[in-house]
Amino acid sequence: MEAVPAGEEDPVSGVPRRASYVLDGDGAWIAEARRLAAAFLTRAQAEDALPVSSRAMEVTQLVVSELVTNARKYAPGPVRLDLRIAGDALEVMVRDGSTALPVAGVANPDRVGRHGLEIVLAVARGVDVQPEPAGKRITALISLMETGGR
Repeated sequence: MEAVPAGEEDPVSGVPRRASYVLDGDGAWIAEARRLAAAFLTRAQAEDALPVSSRAMEVTQLVVSELVTNARKYAPGPVRLDLRIAGDALEVMVRDGSTALPVAGVANPDRVGRHGLEIVLAVARGVDVQPEPAGKRITALISLMETGGR
């Protein structure tokens, strides 16, 4: 498993406001992706006093896990994970090599598995799926502070 950082720092604070990783190799991708996302938020919280709720930390790791799992399961080649602070939210972007766009299934409590996109749609403030020349990009927007909703 290889996680190649390609970060970008905020020019004023020097704190990473964006981080990019290429995940390639064995099944350790998913745990590594969760760890990288948590470390990114922890760093931004500690070094830039960015307010990050414990819910945001948990939701981020869940969203990263679900999106990377789907990419690993259904797409060829490496997966790119991009994290970016956008005001009071975190953008989680996962790019993979499959051109097939995901569709959330109809609610079915008897279905085993294949609930990843449904979970992401339920916990994220917003989700966007875009085709790219060599695959697709899924972006989930996660609120950094506790709110009554998402």
